[in-house]
Amino acid sequence: MIEVVNVSKSFRDQAVLKNVSLELEQGKINLVIGRSGSGKTVLLKTLVGLLEVDSGSILFDNRDFVTMKKDDRKEIRKEIGMVFQGSALFDSMTLAENVEFPLKMFSDFSEDEIRERVDFCLKRVEIIGKEKLFPAEISGGMQKRVAIARAIALNPKYLFCDEPNSGLDPMTALVIDNLICEITQEYNITTLINTHDMNSVFEIGDKIFFINKGEKWWEGHKEDIWQSENQELENFIFASEFSKKIKEKLV
Repeated sequence: MIEVVNVSKSFRDQAVLKNVSLELEQGKINLVIGRSGSGKTVLLKTLVGLLEVDSGSILFDNRDFVTMKKDDRKEIRKEIGMVFQGSALFDSMTLAENVEFPLKMFSDFSEDEIRERVDFCLKRVEIIGKEKLFPAEISGGMQKRVAIARAIALNPKYLFCDEPNSGLDPMTALVIDNLICEITQEYNITTLINTHDMNSVFEIGDKIFFINKGEKWWEGHKEDIWQSENQELENFIFASEFSKKIKEKLV
């Protein structure tokens, strides 16, 4: 479980996060939604330690990431898998080498164990027979799958995904959603996804957090959205034609 308790973050005089508190459910898809500039990405960066909070606590299974020493933070980071918005694969490395990277950096696996783990992770995301290719030689959807393979290489307890469907066509986005969902359930991972994709909200979202102007304005499960009286949430959710059609069918 991950608990975010009264986290605030400012840049100069601009408050980006204001006393945000979240409780992420283990083995579930936790989605953070909100408009661009609402603070979603800053929140994610504080969770992985790329940004320091001004105040508040971030607890990984009751371990306070904010106050712990540098070496202890490294141990937490080994338990985190990260899928970046643009996949962030190393262009000069093959697909296999990209997945190898965290294993060589953070594990004491032998060369044989590394090869075995890389093979397993690539097969798990259905990348077969392409391990010697470079990222530029595969599609954007395949790059996302390799990014997921790299993220799960160390068998993480926590998986963070920043806009994993960005730039993908609807069918490929659905494949990525289903893959993240399967892996979350299969390995009982605490997964957090930042997204604008309403398909993701209604298809795979378990717990939803709506961030607006740096504050948590709403939280609940996707079924609760239809009964929400939060006007800002409704305006955001039902801005797309897809969401409007779902609402018309269900209401």
